[in-house]
Amino acid sequence: MSLREEKKRQMRQQLSDTATRMFVERGFDGVRVAEVARACGVSEKTVFNYFPTKEALLLDRLEGTTTALREALASTGHTPIEAALRLLDAELDGFAGDPEGYRRFGELLEAAPSLRAYRNDMMDRFVAVAAEALAARDGVDPADPEPQITAAALLGLWRVQHESLRRHPGQPATVRADVRRAADVLRNGLEKQS
Repeated sequence: MSLREEKKRQMRQQLSDTATRMFVERGFDGVRVAEVARACGVSEKTVFNYFPTKEALLLDRLEGTTTALREALASTGHTPIEAALRLLDAELDGFAGDPEGYRRFGELLEAAPSLRAYRNDMMDRFVAVAAEALAARDGVDPADPEPQITAAALLGLWRVQHESLRRHPGQPATVRADVRRAADVLRNGLEKQS
C-alpha cells in the first residue's frame, strides 16, 4: 500500500470512528455531518468524498463483509455453510471485546429508520454478492433459483447472530450456539424441521 493510500485509509477510519462515537453518544439524528467533519478537521465535502451518505459513515464496517463474503463463498475448500460460519465466528470474536458497545450500536441502529433501511439495503447487496459467488462456484446463472435461495438463507445467519448478540450480550458461546442451531436448520432442510 502506498503512503497516499495509507493516508486515505486512515482518514476514512478516523471519519467512521469519530462519527460512530458521536452517533452513539448523541443519537444518529442528533449529529450533523458537518459536526463530524469539524471534529476531524476536514470539510463536509471531504466527508462525502469518502462516504456517499450519513448512514454509510456508521455502517462502513459492513463494506468489508462484501469482500469477505465473496472470497469465502468462492472457495471450494469449505461448504457454503462452513464458509459463512467462519465469517460469523470472526465477526463474533471482534464483538466479544466490547459487548456493551455492540449493544449500544444495535440500539442506535434500531432507533433510526434510515439506518435500518440502509442496513436492509446492505443485506440485499450481500445476498446478490453471495448468489454471484455461489453461481460461479457451481457454474450456473446467479439469477437461477438455487443460488438465490441459498444466498438468502446463508445471509439469514447474520440476522440470527445480530439478534442473538442483542439478546445475549457478553455471552459469545450462547450466540455461537444460536447461530449453529440455525445453520443446522439449513443443513437439514426445512422439511425435516416440521
